Amino acid sequence: MSFATTFDRSPKIAPSILSADFAAFGAECRAIEAEGADWVHVDVMDGHFVPNLTFGPPLVKAIRPHVGTLMDVHLMIAPADPYIEAFAASGADILTVHAEAGPHTHRTLQAIRAAGARPGLALNPGTPAEAARPLLDLVDLVCVMTVNPGFGGQKFIPSQLDKIRALRAMIGDRPIHIETDGGITPETAPLVVAAGADVLVAGSAVFAGGSVADPAPYGRNIRAIRTAAADALAAA
Repeated sequence: MSFATTFDRSPKIAPSILSADFAAFGAECRAIEAEGADWVHVDVMDGHFVPNLTFGPPLVKAIRPHVGTLMDVHLMIAPADPYIEAFAASGADILTVHAEAGPHTHRTLQAIRAAGARPGLALNPGTPAEAARPLLDLVDLVCVMTVNPGFGGQKFIPSQLDKIRALRAMIGDRPIHIETDGGITPETAPLVVAAGADVLVAGSAVFAGGSVADPAPYGRNIRAIRTAAADALAAA
């Protein structure tokens, strides 16, 4: 595992490179980290489990040297099992698989741990929080999809806030992150943090208005999300 950290529940911003310049991924990863990103989120899509096609292990391996923080690799693929070792070997710190992607999620999560990565479990909007309960002792992260997976720039689904609250109660004091992915902006960040999330994946809301040549907007966008989340915690 290439990155170690002490567990904490402070809000972390994980920009999704799905919204980055595909021709400059290495520079984009360096830019968002320099502008305050806590993690780098990599959305892997197969055109089968979700209606989009993105990256494979070679891309993860190529950008790994440019990521100094934690690389959070979200596998929106089915089946996931045949690719776990390749993604882990490519440098993923966290490998998240979907509860809906295969019949043997317990075994899949064990395989991720055995391959040297930290297991994460993602839940689609139509999947209840209860689906995670039997698997919590196997995971380091639960990702609540706050949009239907497959594309960036979608509108936040408010009904997922109840799922976040249920998971937070279910997790208790276990060192498990709750991540939210989809539609995270300065307006929705306070809602998910107040419900119990601590890792906020944001794509277009981070990359809007900036570029490798002009990364300052990335920093402003990240700070806006972080400030909104912190204010929500302070008001709780």
